Amino acid sequence: MMVQRMATKIAIIGSGNIGTDLMIKVLRTSKHLEMGVLVGIDPASDGLARARRMGVATTDKGIEGLMAMPEFDDISIVFDATSAPSHAHHHKALEGKGRRLVDLTPAAIGPYVVPVVNMGENFDAPNLNMVSCGGQATIPMVAAVNRVARVKYAEIVASIASKSAGPGTRANIDEFTQTTARAIESVGGAAKGKAIIVLNPAEPPLIMRNTVFCLSEDADPAAVNASILRMIEEVRTYVPGYRLKQEVQFDEFRSPKANGLKTSIFLEVEGAGHYLPAYAGNLDIMTSAALKTGERLALAA
Repeated sequence: MMVQRMATKIAIIGSGNIGTDLMIKVLRTSKHLEMGVLVGIDPASDGLARARRMGVATTDKGIEGLMAMPEFDDISIVFDATSAPSHAHHHKALEGKGRRLVDLTPAAIGPYVVPVVNMGENFDAPNLNMVSCGGQATIPMVAAVNRVARVKYAEIVASIASKSAGPGTRANIDEFTQTTARAIESVGGAAKGKAIIVLNPAEPPLIMRNTVFCLSEDADPAAVNASILRMIEEVRTYVPGYRLKQEVQFDEFRSPKANGLKTSIFLEVEGAGHYLPAYAGNLDIMTSAALKTGERLALAA
């Protein structure tokens, strides 16, 4: 007789756009995670009000409020959707308490996780970092090129609608570029990485677009293209709005020092519209990747 696995109870710190969207994803789509508490610091936030309407326990007293709640005893995984400085405080407060942390900020205290690239690695770590929205969108492409030909340099440009960048995102711009560049190297496999973010003020708002440039060792463009297309389908299993904007472009480069291949990849990410507008694919890919990671943690427990 098969014993049905109980869903793992979670808490989400951060009642803004990202935290609220993640909560709704858990409530609507997850078979392995169960909402325990939504944590905020603004009693009037829409996220906390929505959580209460949906029957989810809340606190507006931050991490200290969560740890004082009776519901805290049942929480196994805590998702942090606040800011890099706040996450450092939350990590310290939860250290030694037996809870797993999934960090959606660029704090990068724990090892990086990009589900389609290194899911399952470092799962014994108490704190897992989801890099950034740009990292989740572009690192799979760098890894796809790298598994065919060693990537010597990768540069990514993430363009997001200004309206999708809340206070937390704007406060974390420097951390975004630094964390993403490091993860392009350590997870994507590039010898050197660079990340740029652009806040696009266009009206109506444009969906997230990403450009990935890879300089690699010489390789068969058809093999690189096939690897990229396979990786896109893997990402689409949890981010259906992830797609190529146009065909991948290839250029050979020659220099006195080396020959190689330049691969240019143009992506767009449309959000699922669970809580955020469809143009906010940058936020949707973060919550989708975090959900995927949390579910894997739950299944591995």
